[in-house]
Amino acid sequence: MMAAMTPDDIRAQFNLQHQASREHIDVPLLVRRERLLRMQKMLDEHGPVLVAAVQADFGMRSPRLTEMADFFVLRTLLSHTLRYLARWMKPQRVRTPFFLQPARGWVARQPLGVVGVISPWNYPVQLALAPAITALAAGNRVMLKPSELTPHTSAQLALLVAQFFAADEFCVVQGDAATAQLVASLPFDHLVFTGSTAVGRKVAQAAAQNLTPTSLELGGKSPCIVDADCDMQDAALKIAHGKLLNAGQTCIAPDYVLLPRGREAEFLQAYQAAVARLFPGIEGNPDYASIITPRYYARLRTLLQQAQTQGAEVHTIDPTAGKPVVATVGTLGDGASRQMAPSLVFGATSGMGLMQEEIFGPILPVISYDRLDDAITHINAGPRPLALYWFGRSEAVQRDVLRRTVSGGVTVNDTLMHFAHDNLPFGGVGDSGWGAYHGEQGFLRFCHQKSVLVQSRWAMGSLLYPPYGPRFDRIMGLLRRWL
Repeated sequence: MMAAMTPDDIRAQFNLQHQASREHIDVPLLVRRERLLRMQKMLDEHGPVLVAAVQADFGMRSPRLTEMADFFVLRTLLSHTLRYLARWMKPQRVRTPFFLQPARGWVARQPLGVVGVISPWNYPVQLALAPAITALAAGNRVMLKPSELTPHTSAQLALLVAQFFAADEFCVVQGDAATAQLVASLPFDHLVFTGSTAVGRKVAQAAAQNLTPTSLELGGKSPCIVDADCDMQDAALKIAHGKLLNAGQTCIAPDYVLLPRGREAEFLQAYQAAVARLFPGIEGNPDYASIITPRYYARLRTLLQQAQTQGAEVHTIDPTAGKPVVATVGTLGDGASRQMAPSLVFGATSGMGLMQEEIFGPILPVISYDRLDDAITHINAGPRPLALYWFGRSEAVQRDVLRRTVSGGVTVNDTLMHFAHDNLPFGGVGDSGWGAYHGEQGFLRFCHQKSVLVQSRWAMGSLLYPPYGPRFDRIMGLLRRWL
């Protein structure tokens, strides 16, 4: 186990990376590729150790889930980045306006310097290393602060990164919330934070003291619109998968469903069948993840109890039973393994905690609507979400929903899948964050795009120099006619 770093150690580590980034501004393609290949080697050789660490942190989480949701995503990112990195690094030629010709212009893509990454606990390997991979590809140095809620994973990341990377290339800083605050206050050239909106505001405020640009991926209440003409069985299965992956502890999980009024019983039955298909059992099923801590589990129970006390109808989904169970406050499960049974909540209102906070658990409120306009009005009345999902057959309605709503990203007739598309930028808007990464957009996020103009010896700009007079007036007249 690595010894904990003191605040002075962390500052010294940052200074080491900062100095290296200034001494070696130009980072050649071969160096960048070699760093990415080391990352690939680290994952290939030590993946089982990291999978076991994730399992130890959650208590119950299938290694196959971690392999898919963490490692597969990272492997596809590495493969895609290695394939296109040379193209992304090339200077981008731009067309020169006639009045500046025969000068030449281009945009150079340079490393920013040192990138800080403060990562969350829900996908503790993927969300720690994905921004780091892209930042390294862009030629930067990286300091990573992983979550204290996954201490086993964080410790293994620290050990492995120290084994595969020099400290001035890539390092891991472990610690609690106070350590994260210290890291956020360092004068990085860019800072990436993934987490809650409340903490994101604090990170942005700390970074602003140094004029540090940030990328914030903050989640929020991502809606799922079920249109009247959709295939309800198919929609329920895909909604259940998106909601219950990692027991709902996913930033882009559907946070609530907007359902045509009168279809409640149909959706309830379809959702019950979908849960039974995906998770034949809950307690002891390694495919169904535990809630990360007892405190988080207690919070979810409280949200359910508050909603029920305020008049909502809570249906606990028992996949071994023939139908959902209408829960009472005293029968919401004891949570011995922190594997919380899925629940549907009907009759939730805007005053309930379930509809004010991002749920981050296997609880799904269902809001009935009479007209599509009502559903869109409901979405637009709140903060802009990180993701939006729509299920239906009509392309005209689909276009209408896309045109009249704003969200970080959208998947149509499925959930989560836009995240897996390497050529689609991923990020939030408004309260759900700012700045996108993935693919070339992520690469550019960690670059300085420097404008370069090379003047020709035949340049005629001196014709516009003072002293101004009749010649100047004639030339300006010609220029105006050519514009």
